[in-house]
Amino acid sequence: MQSAVRRRRAVAAAGAVSAGLLLLSACDKPTPRATITVGDDSVSSEASCFNEDDKTLSTSERESCIKDTDIESIKVDPDETVRFGVDPEIADRGWTILMNGRPLTESSTKTYRTIPGSVFFNAQYGASGNSTKVSVQEGEDAKVTGLWNFTLKKDS
Repeated sequence: MQSAVRRRRAVAAAGAVSAGLLLLSACDKPTPRATITVGDDSVSSEASCFNEDDKTLSTSERESCIKDTDIESIKVDPDETVRFGVDPEIADRGWTILMNGRPLTESSTKTYRTIPGSVFFNAQYGASGNSTKVSVQEGEDAKVTGLWNFTLKKDS
């Protein structure tokens, strides 16, 4: 009788372990993060779109991701410096800062960049109004593998 109880317990334990492993395997691995810092404030985000298998995002996927509205925002005084930081994974593939979907910088493999806050509200750079959408694009134009989006709101 005791061996039947032991067998049931062993089967139950094995089932619990299997179920736990199944649940863990269904979880998505978090994407690398991009961060924007202005003064003492910062916001950080996972990617709006990301292909960790090094697959290129299609043009339609990129356009859809750039239009994402559920994104982090931060207030920017035009006299402040805006600091962009990315995880080393992003830097290794090269990254570009986009403003309203257009390249603002050249590709870089550094993990950190700075841009004057006034740039993000200057019509000369394509800005209009008191907020600007900024994206961090991982990869080159022909091989974009990730996008992180933020809104910069003018604070003056």
